[in-house]
Amino acid sequence: MGYLAMDCWCRIKPSDLPSSPYPHLGRKYELPCFQSILPTKFFAGFQGKTRVYASKSSPKRLKKAKEVQKIVNPQLIEGPPDEPNGPADKPSPTDSINNLDSQPSIPIASRNSVLQACTVTSGLIAVAGVIIREGSHLASSQGWPIVDYSSEISFNFEMWHLQLVAGLVVLISSSRFLLLKTWSDFAESSEASNRQVLTSLEPLDYAFVAFLPGISEELLFRGALLPVLGINFASATAVAALFGILHLGNGRKFSFAIWATFVGLAYGYATILSSSLFVPMASHAINNLIGGVIWRISNPNNQKKEV
Repeated sequence: MGYLAMDCWCRIKPSDLPSSPYPHLGRKYELPCFQSILPTKFFAGFQGKTRVYASKSSPKRLKKAKEVQKIVNPQLIEGPPDEPNGPADKPSPTDSINNLDSQPSIPIASRNSVLQACTVTSGLIAVAGVIIREGSHLASSQGWPIVDYSSEISFNFEMWHLQLVAGLVVLISSSRFLLLKTWSDFAESSEASNRQVLTSLEPLDYAFVAFLPGISEELLFRGALLPVLGINFASATAVAALFGILHLGNGRKFSFAIWATFVGLAYGYATILSSSLFVPMASHAINNLIGGVIWRISNPNNQKKEV
């Protein structure tokens, strides 16, 4: 109806008009009553003229027209309702993940950018770990009062280490699954991070981005920083806290840092128990791979969007 909500209306057949400009019309039309006063040619552009006429009406008539318009089409009412129609639903972890679909602001890194960043970052972390370990070995061999960190935490392997690795994989992967289902903030943070990094990767790339950081990070944190502070639970906790803090950023919130701290603490305790870097490295890499593969399988419709 729009601008045609007037006070007075007539139902007039086209045959009743003295000289109708609409000879092809065969049904009733609603025309303003003032048509009998003005000449017929005034109505040659019916819609446009009535709109102009309405715009020149008094404020009282315009106000009444708007009220009629709101009754006919309630969706045109401007502004949000004063009160919600019903109680607000409590957001779930799944709703938080689905809300990311409507946030195009999350940048999706290209495949080359992800692989290059993973290689450079992991390389720098590994170099830092090697420098600390080899530096302590060299200083200790020269008679300096420094413990040889490379001998404190070595790369030795025993068969029972496989059981420890399997236990860590089950513990961390199951814990991640439960948190994704129960902690909405962690689920949203994890989804944002995975979508940003993993979306553009090919299937074989997942092994690369899983094993390379897993090996390099454990070399630095559990293979170098842990023996520097001491082979004990307190040192493992401090290194784990640092490990968690460094996992902030890139869409990851404080909840993700708490999770990374828990994971670092588990790897640190396993390192102390086994005195071997093989256990945390293997566990870290396998857990990374499992997390990436599960995310990919549960999000099969992800499209590659490179920036």
